[in-house]
Amino acid sequence: MTSSFEPSLSTSGMRPPLTSADAPSMADSLPSINFGFEDLRNRMAQFTARFDAFIEKGRKQILEERNQFKIGLAELQEDQRMKQRDIEILNLKSQTHDQTIQKEAAEAAEMHSTISSVKMERDSRLAKRDRLRQQINETQKAISQKMEAQKAHAQHLDAQARLNMPELEFWQDYLCLRIEGAGREDRLKFVFSHLLEKDWEAEAWFELGTSSRDYEVFHTRPKVDRDALNGVLDNLNEDRDFVAFLKRMRRLLVETMK
Repeated sequence: MTSSFEPSLSTSGMRPPLTSADAPSMADSLPSINFGFEDLRNRMAQFTARFDAFIEKGRKQILEERNQFKIGLAELQEDQRMKQRDIEILNLKSQTHDQTIQKEAAEAAEMHSTISSVKMERDSRLAKRDRLRQQINETQKAISQKMEAQKAHAQHLDAQARLNMPELEFWQDYLCLRIEGAGREDRLKFVFSHLLEKDWEAEAWFELGTSSRDYEVFHTRPKVDRDALNGVLDNLNEDRDFVAFLKRMRRLLVETMK
């Protein structure tokens, strides 16, 4: 809304009087000026309001962006903390995994060592088993050969005994002799009777060892002279005449009893 400018003071009092009362003045010849102060004030007020709204909007936007930045920064810090925690967990798992691998490697090495020891022991036992089998086979062969030899020898002795039995019975009757066991497989006891005319019931005996090729007398009753006994044994071991030996022993016992 505009209003025309009207000066409060008339310019007619400031100009010289016209020479003529009907002549026009210079103020009347000037154009009228309208400054529009109200419009300017309104426009400035609108600008101020828009500027204040812009500032407020900018301030709010800045606050929101700052808050968003803080929230994002907090989230980044939280993500970083979580990632750091994940890294620590991964490092711990890595250390545990490395320790597990080292432990498994040590256990594997120990297992391989144990397997090698078991294989060596198995090979040693197999070799020992083979040696024992060979020794058993050789022993069985030797036993079989010895059994065959003993069987042949027993057959020979049996045949010889059948031949010698009549002769042995003759000499037992002739020498008043009986043969008994001496409590051991390798000894025989020879008992003589009818040695003294005054005492036909009196007996004398000796124990003969047969474990080796050379015969040996261990005990006698009565006790005879050792030198004489050794002489009788030397004759037996030299000529292998057992009948003559029995005769000599009977004679030696009779001499000792007398």
